[in-house]
Amino acid sequence: MSSKPLNYLTIGKTGQHELIIKKSKFICSLDRTETVEEAQEFIEQVSKKYHDATHNTYAYTLGLNDNQVKASDNGEPSGTAGIPELKALQLMKLKNVTAVVTRYFGGIKLGAGGLIRAYSNSVTEAAQNIGVVKCVMQQLIQFSIPYNRIDEINHYLEENRISIASQEYTTNVTIQIYLDLDQIQKVEDSLINLLSGKVEFNKLDQRFNEIPVTDFNFHEQ
Repeated sequence: MSSKPLNYLTIGKTGQHELIIKKSKFICSLDRTETVEEAQEFIEQVSKKYHDATHNTYAYTLGLNDNQVKASDNGEPSGTAGIPELKALQLMKLKNVTAVVTRYFGGIKLGAGGLIRAYSNSVTEAAQNIGVVKCVMQQLIQFSIPYNRIDEINHYLEENRISIASQEYTTNVTIQIYLDLDQIQKVEDSLINLLSGKVEFNKLDQRFNEIPVTDFNFHEQ
């Protein structure tokens, strides 16, 4: 049996967030990346944009089981930047994310502990500012019904918060819906019952559906 997760957390979109800590400016840029090449391209892009910065540190975690991770202090004292950024991503359980934290030194030294907190908080606050989504594996299911059953079926789908991918009106109404994998049997049984057994289901593609996470604890320890 595959151990591949059926859902995971990641950032909602590419974005950045800025912090000022003891006159130093920390700019955290986050991007969704699935390969080392994508991660490196984003790191190079941000480093080029902020080429005059004191440091462009980074961390990334790729794969749904943290298959590939990397961190760089880019000249900061060893272990004070990249690793705290990576740990922040992992603490939030974010997958397929690259973080680049740019620092413009403000003249006041923060010390090792201060740097660790600054770089870690930069990543956490950036994710909070950008937003986190839960990606849930779903199956696309297609079935057809007579015209006179459409209101009843739409009511059922709406009541159960089932995502409708499409509805096509020909001799019948062909409906495509997305279901979480653990929903499939229950929903199919319900539709069979509603339609007195006069329905057939075709399984089409699978996809990850993105659901905004509104109750996420960004500072979970």
